Amino acid sequence: MISNRKLEHLLICKNYDVEFKDKTTGFEDIELIHNALPEVDKNEIDLSTSVFGKKLDSPLFITAITGGHPSAKEINKQLAIAAEENNIALGVGSQRAACEHPELEDTYTVVRDNAPDCLLVGNIGAPQLNLANKAVEILDADILAIHLNPLQESIQPEGDLNAIGYLESIGEITGMVDIPVMAKETGCGISAETAKELVDEGVDFIDVEGAGGTSWAAVETYRSEDKYLGEMFWDWGIPTAISTAEVVNSVDVPVISSGGIRSGLEAAKAIALGANSVGMALPFLKKSVSQEELNNFINKFNDSLRIAMFLVGAKNIEELKQSRLVIRGKTKEWLNERGINTNNYSRR
Repeated sequence: MISNRKLEHLLICKNYDVEFKDKTTGFEDIELIHNALPEVDKNEIDLSTSVFGKKLDSPLFITAITGGHPSAKEINKQLAIAAEENNIALGVGSQRAACEHPELEDTYTVVRDNAPDCLLVGNIGAPQLNLANKAVEILDADILAIHLNPLQESIQPEGDLNAIGYLESIGEITGMVDIPVMAKETGCGISAETAKELVDEGVDFIDVEGAGGTSWAAVETYRSEDKYLGEMFWDWGIPTAISTAEVVNSVDVPVISSGGIRSGLEAAKAIALGANSVGMALPFLKKSVSQEELNNFINKFNDSLRIAMFLVGAKNIEELKQSRLVIRGKTKEWLNERGINTNNYSRR
């Protein structure tokens, strides 16, 4: 049953090491250029951003984590309260379970009940065309995310391995729902070519969800009796920094950079690469033991982002997006091979 699988995913992510082993996000290759004369008052730096008409106090998204099992209800409630109190965006895990089993709806409706004004992101899979409007209704979502997870499906014992028609289905969903649609990976990143295909089908927002954070091949490896394939593909994917640069240089839609981002400093690098917002999931799941811990984590994130902005002389998020940076190492090599001139970032 889907609900039992969701519980397994939740417990594995909370209690096991599910992050990439040898592959990193690539943000270690991104160096913001220090400004010794910032001419900025740190206390007046504005972290706010607008997403499809909603003003948020920070560019931080709590990206898709959980739902679809009774055990997830309390976690989603805590995350909703934290998102509402801090005026940041919140996404939920796949809503398929609730759409097909009404007794699980409250594991999602609890979110809007506790976050009446929050920017909420629903979540369905690409082939779940018939669930789109139901998912929006259950959550009272502001944005509907369509998750892409071919690697997870490949390793998952009960995975769906027929991806024919996914792009067409995404196009139909974008024309069907009355809210913006986001396409999001689940830890393997999105390439420039894929981003163009998605935007051509009407996608309004892309969350790259790159490699370097949670590996869903790892999660499924813990669930599988045969570990061979999961171990082989544990580190598969496009690193987050690279995926972010590829997507922002190929399409003209808002981009969330997520996948292994753990601090405001890494977030600042992602935004300087061109992202509009940044997302985190696993750290919030680990911190969901108390409301105080969640709020402290968000405050520390915002403060570290504000310090990074102060050190480059950026008074707001738009100025941060124009900050100069240097790209080095494997990230520079990859981007140059893919036709992206990294000098454009250092010579702004």
